[in-house]
Amino acid sequence: MREEIRKIQSLMEAAEYVTDAPVATSVHLALSLKKPLLIEGHAGVGKTEVAKVMARMLETNLIRLQCYEGLDASATLYEWNYQKQLLHIKLGEGAHKPVDQEEHEIFSEAFLLKRPLLQAITQEESPVLLVDEIDRGDEELEAFMLEVFSDWQVTIPEIGTIKATHPPHVVLTSNRTRELSDALRRRCLYLWIDYPTYEKEIAIVERKVPGIDARLASEVARFMESLRKVRLAKVPGVAETLDWAQALATLHADHLDEALVYETLGCVLKDADDIKRFRAEVGKAGLAPFLQVSG
Repeated sequence: MREEIRKIQSLMEAAEYVTDAPVATSVHLALSLKKPLLIEGHAGVGKTEVAKVMARMLETNLIRLQCYEGLDASATLYEWNYQKQLLHIKLGEGAHKPVDQEEHEIFSEAFLLKRPLLQAITQEESPVLLVDEIDRGDEELEAFMLEVFSDWQVTIPEIGTIKATHPPHVVLTSNRTRELSDALRRRCLYLWIDYPTYEKEIAIVERKVPGIDARLASEVARFMESLRKVRLAKVPGVAETLDWAQALATLHADHLDEALVYETLGCVLKDADDIKRFRAEVGKAGLAPFLQVSG
């Protein structure tokens, strides 16, 4: 079993994702048990990236359903292409077809716009279905997802029941903006992704920003570890770390100094009050504490 976990970890690393045993184990179990994987964690820690890496690792399609407030459950399945239907009716006005035949033609798959859930169950091989930020949707959407996940089939009144021959691998992400239902949690395997350790963040920076100076990569990781201990409204994640590291590399920097940090702070902090808090912290003790590895 441990060998299988190491294999998954190696495959994820080969797909440019710096991972660890808990993440690799969760991915392995989700694939083996064919259960949805619910990933929670702070914004920007790489939750979405897990699904992308799974798709690359499996050499299959990634289908993404981005959730948002007010998303209608039915809109995640399909819509009819009304413009195409009207054009078809207009072009056939002189044909005098029976009404039943006309309805059968315009309510066929040729006029169906497949949305993410329907796309996911009509693939020729199992795709990875990413349900991103499920916490932004409502409980009605959750209930609808559970219904689809239970048997991987949907009914379209005008066409009939469509059942998946190759059910998707499902990854759901949540930033915990609201509590998800117990029913959804019971249906899924669970993975929490925290901010990376100092050593892991160095590895991520060096992997994602090729050619970056080793000292700079180390100092960036130290700085981010310390910055996350400041009381901030929007704590920067790994995404901000990589943005900053890429910007510093573009400026041909090989180390951090106070002037450079202030000049590029907009890559890391995206809130005016957070910038004020950071400046206050630096004013107390200088930049040195932000470049020290915590014990």
